[in-house]
Amino acid sequence: MKKWQFWLGIAISAVFLYFALRGLNLGDFWSAIKSANYWWIFPGIAVYFVGVWARAWRWHYLLKPIKNIKTRVMFPITCIGYMGNNIYPARAGEVLRAVVLKRKEGVAISASLATIIVERVFDSVVMLAFVFVNLPELAKVAKFDSGFAGNIQQLAFIGMGIFLGALIIFLLAAMFPKTTEKICLWLINRIIPKKFREKTIGITLKFLEGLVSLRSPANVLMVFFTSVIIWLLETVKYWFVMHAFTFTVSFFALMLLNGIANLVTIIPAAPGYIGTWEAVTKAILVAYNVPGGEALGYAIVLHVALWLPITLLGAYYMTREGIKWNDTLRKETENNEPQAE
Repeated sequence: MKKWQFWLGIAISAVFLYFALRGLNLGDFWSAIKSANYWWIFPGIAVYFVGVWARAWRWHYLLKPIKNIKTRVMFPITCIGYMGNNIYPARAGEVLRAVVLKRKEGVAISASLATIIVERVFDSVVMLAFVFVNLPELAKVAKFDSGFAGNIQQLAFIGMGIFLGALIIFLLAAMFPKTTEKICLWLINRIIPKKFREKTIGITLKFLEGLVSLRSPANVLMVFFTSVIIWLLETVKYWFVMHAFTFTVSFFALMLLNGIANLVTIIPAAPGYIGTWEAVTKAILVAYNVPGGEALGYAIVLHVALWLPITLLGAYYMTREGIKWNDTLRKETENNEPQAE
């Protein structure tokens, strides 16, 4: 609570919430919330958890060259990680699931984090692909002039360049491990102070070990294909929740919304992406001529439907595993290194 990053996130969320609420007719908002048919949320949640299982399978697949851990073992840990992202700042859940995996299966935290970063790179590439596929439709929307669409297109190109660049670097590191190891050791010996070198070298080597699954083109294609399936399943949830309200937009519009809204969560907002999610979701739907009150109602209901079930299930699994958010676990998560048991 005392860290400046936490309060910066709160401030950013407050700014985005201001934009989400600006000019809003609260009567229209409450009317949309009260008249929604919430039964549509349940099939959406079911589809979402199929996607979570696919995420657990993808993580199992990336870790397979290091240790073959069954998907049913990975699923609870994946849920714990997403719970952590929802309630702790700075996406601490990503490190939390690496720490839990270390405790349960003995996989080095650095190696786990390498696979998690690879997941995030693939996710970002797919999100940007969703934006690219739907840019022509965005440009045709009446309330979005060509300049706005052009700005999104420019940002998408920049983002695609960044994430594809990161993916290429990971692929090269996996394909040429000896050369990469020599380069890393050369940099560490010249940049890192001597007293930290041994620890840094150990972490780096374990991290490189986590990239081994990318040495096979078939593995890369499989991970990419799985990532596409995961995000299409999440878009199906958006589609189900939409039916709880009176508006209708195309599935492609929801793909665009999915891509932009999730890319915006990179912004360091409050835990659970409060504010950033609502503002962007409302803005995209208003662009498709959805009334502002109903657009914000949908944004909040969808956000709760995405946030609450996985958070509750993650908390259940964390309790079942006997894991407590105590000082030891917090230090492991902050330092990315296992403490003595």
